[in-house]
Amino acid sequence: MKVLVTGASGFVGGALVRRLVEMELDVHVFIRGESDLWRIQDIQHKLASHVVDLRDAALVEQTVAGIRPAVIYHLATYGGFADQRDSSAIFAANFMGTVHLLRACENVDFDCFVNTGSSSEYGVKAVPMRENDILEPVGDYGVAKSAATLFCRSEALQKDLPVVTLRLFSPYGPWDDPKRFVPYVIKSFLRGESPRLSTPDSVRDYIYIDDVVDLYLKVSKAPPPSGGIFNVGSGEQSSLGEVVSLLGEMVGNGVVPAWGAITTKRDEPHSWVADMSGTRELLGWEPSTPLKAGLRNTVEWFREHLDYYP
Repeated sequence: MKVLVTGASGFVGGALVRRLVEMELDVHVFIRGESDLWRIQDIQHKLASHVVDLRDAALVEQTVAGIRPAVIYHLATYGGFADQRDSSAIFAANFMGTVHLLRACENVDFDCFVNTGSSSEYGVKAVPMRENDILEPVGDYGVAKSAATLFCRSEALQKDLPVVTLRLFSPYGPWDDPKRFVPYVIKSFLRGESPRLSTPDSVRDYIYIDDVVDLYLKVSKAPPPSGGIFNVGSGEQSSLGEVVSLLGEMVGNGVVPAWGAITTKRDEPHSWVADMSGTRELLGWEPSTPLKAGLRNTVEWFREHLDYYP
């Protein structure tokens, strides 16, 4: 079976590609000319790579027509990091890139298109976030991801297409991006350095990467109703202070974090957690990796692969 993955050089995309290769599928990936392929470099010979910019509608259509994938995993994104602030690039990559890709796939007979959404689409809520909540994104990234999700849903409902959106909360695990919180803290502790942090009170809904990949595979094998949107989180909220405390215990070298050493550039919400009832009831799925177990797996992986994080 032919599968197409966009965003294959990213954290979640790279983890998904590794699993697909293990399954011995015919894996095609879209990469940009400037993509850093460090996550998939060792398996690149097992992939069919295509240099495609999703902003180029004609090239996307031509390449998809040549591949004719049965399943499409769309994970390409831009704007999720604080230094990615170009509004034009954010909307071009997240919204128009999704439009170009889905429209191209509509010309081939595909079995499932899995779009990747974000908890940023919800904006700040005082209670667990549900898929039918009013979207109130704050910032270009959340707005662009919301538009992409709504476009996918609209196309699916109008044309009865097997399209589903998975709204990710805070994935973590092996191969995570060095700019993200968990990798930064782990590599600091392992090197005996005190991580410079803002406040221990910020909250997130962390979900282990293996669980995320499991759900991508599940929905592509048996697609839910057209246009479905599903949260992908643990359903449990954890403070950054709790996460750092667990990591400190696991590394066990006595390094103390420097809380308050930096100031956050945004107001941190007091609640940021997924309501997982829809995913559980409609897909029959819930994560199997508790936070403590996932963090321990991540620490052990980092011990063996710290050279990837200079």
